[in-house]
Amino acid sequence: MPLAPAPAPVLIKIHPQDNVAIVANEGGLPAGTVLPDGLVLAEAVPQGHKVALCDLARGAPVRRYNVVVGYAARDLARGSWVNERVTTMPAARTLDDLPVGTRAIAPPPALAGHTFEGYRNADGTVGTRNILAISTTVQCVQGVVEHAVERIRRELLPRYPNVDGVVGIEHTYGCGVAIDAPDAAIPMRTLRNIARNPNFGGAAMVVSLGCEKLQPERLLAPGAIPIRAGQGMAGAGGVETIVLQDDEHVGFESMIANIMRTAERHLETLDRRRRETCPVSDLVVGVQCGGSDAFSGVTANPAVGFAADLLVRAGGTVMFSENTEVRDGIDQLTARAATPEVAEALVREMAWYDDYLRRGGADRSANTSPGNKKGGLSNIVEKAMGSIIKSGTSNIDGVLAPGERLTRKGLIFAATPASDFICGTLQLAAGMNLHIFTTGRGTPYGLAQVPVIKVATRSDLARRWHDLMDVDAGRIATGQASIEEVGWELFRLMLDVASGRRQTCAEQLKLYNALALFNPGPVT
Repeated sequence: MPLAPAPAPVLIKIHPQDNVAIVANEGGLPAGTVLPDGLVLAEAVPQGHKVALCDLARGAPVRRYNVVVGYAARDLARGSWVNERVTTMPAARTLDDLPVGTRAIAPPPALAGHTFEGYRNADGTVGTRNILAISTTVQCVQGVVEHAVERIRRELLPRYPNVDGVVGIEHTYGCGVAIDAPDAAIPMRTLRNIARNPNFGGAAMVVSLGCEKLQPERLLAPGAIPIRAGQGMAGAGGVETIVLQDDEHVGFESMIANIMRTAERHLETLDRRRRETCPVSDLVVGVQCGGSDAFSGVTANPAVGFAADLLVRAGGTVMFSENTEVRDGIDQLTARAATPEVAEALVREMAWYDDYLRRGGADRSANTSPGNKKGGLSNIVEKAMGSIIKSGTSNIDGVLAPGERLTRKGLIFAATPASDFICGTLQLAAGMNLHIFTTGRGTPYGLAQVPVIKVATRSDLARRWHDLMDVDAGRIATGQASIEEVGWELFRLMLDVASGRRQTCAEQLKLYNALALFNPGPVT
């Protein structure tokens, strides 16, 4: 039987001025492949990796996205494989003399007529899920809370069908740390604001050990009253607190019984809540990428960026993050700043993070992972150019420092490390009620506190991980769909997921990562 003809070679070039293009073919292309313009590959090039479109002398710039993403470390002939081993990384752009508001755009027409079904809270925020959250002041109580949560799920939750779940907000903070150090404000406000996430219904419940440095009154919002469990439901800013070292707890079972009694009161309140029609302006969507590859900036992230623009046009809020993955495009961000104050805040957060890395003996180059490089990303500059695209094209309306909570709508930069888990935790603290996560290499990432929609950059990944990926953006690379079409598909999916009409793959499989606090302060 004759062999089927090999598929035609396909290269993707982002900008007319680029001197490299990436191989789109699954499995890559072998040496000697003749491309449509007569270019012959000098060596085999894996999928997603770059091919030199012209001769590059040593020291010549390597240009992708019309940005210099590296320099040739040696002479590279036309048709060569261009990767991290044959290139050097550009120096970081300084934070001086940046453009401010030079790319600000007039607000596009408002997008009306789109709604979702959500749970409205007393503070005006809206949840996409109705979840009982049990916060903790210190890691010491984690085992007790885990035990109680399992019993609540098994014994109590079936009696409250309008409650979506129960989660323990566990962490490795609270004691053994320099609680009064300046940077301690970051983990403390993160925990405080997670407890206020819209998906938790506004009725907080805290488990404390009793002797920890992070006492309940320090964890809670200023003015909140820590009420001992059993003294009445928390109200007027109060929070029910269970302290395991209290004399009333005689043995482990009495601790569990107290947690479950308190949980049941909260479940009764949550179970009375019903979804109601809400405008898209009540959505707070966090966008993030992890396990990125060279297709991230070609397929998934541009589609997310298109959907982000739709959300902003509808009055909603979109948060993009990951300091090191936007640092090399800081000039693009300040140029989109809605005001000079926003540009100043962007520079302030980048400078703070530069100093944080310097104190740890690292720099931004430590970001790029082996998987990123295997997927065709030579360095953090190239990765950053593809990462920024998921923010769309809107003006940047505000900046949040790590752990801060949203106070306005629009496109917001929430400053976070690029770690998937820390970024997701900080966006949760900021108030997101829906999460979008793009991946090229693949990751089973998920959060129990908020639905996570996973977008695959490649159709091969979407096929292989068919029950882990929600959207196949790889169709953009193959020409089966446009960025706009996938962007609208994602926008409509967001409304369905936010309304509870659909569950994400991670929700169906109950694949949930632990939260990870960002603690740049000392451990004593």
